[in-house]
Amino acid sequence: MVKDFKNLYGGVIKVAKQTVIEQKAQLVNEVADKMKSTPAFIAFQYQGLTVEQFQNLRRSLLKDGCHISVIKNNISRRASEQLGYSEFADVLKGAIAIVFSGEDIVAPAKGLFEFAKDNDKVVIEKGVVDGEIYDYAKLQTLATLPSRDTLLTQLAAGMLGTLTQLSIGLNMVAEKQEQAA
Repeated sequence: MVKDFKNLYGGVIKVAKQTVIEQKAQLVNEVADKMKSTPAFIAFQYQGLTVEQFQNLRRSLLKDGCHISVIKNNISRRASEQLGYSEFADVLKGAIAIVFSGEDIVAPAKGLFEFAKDNDKVVIEKGVVDGEIYDYAKLQTLATLPSRDTLLTQLAAGMLGTLTQLSIGLNMVAEKQEQAA
């Protein structure tokens, strides 16, 4: 079966239906691979945002190593179901975008909730973090956690404080032994 598609210049391109099906299957696999390789991704509604607001959201998330993709819901739904995220696939209706994290799994939730404070048009739906489905409440809790860099800094400061106290203690013991000798 041959299907007609209009090209950019108004002409008609004849494409075999099998080719279209293969292209869609390839897109589903690409989205599934993207979901599989990303530690966290979150679906949110963006209907009502201006282009400028959406671009601002995109830029702010990009600074945190995240990126937003607007993918056809049918493609996203099939990819989600292929990975066993059928509960996540249920929210893929209407004007939905997906934000994918970089290395920091907290960043997409934190960025979306921060943007949503000032903009009620952004409605956070569900997410997947380390293979587990997160609802709104879990995502909100995740957004309140410090970022990975902050946690590493806190850990290093805690360790440094302990090492400092240890070195002071050892120094005092050494001084006492010198005085006793």
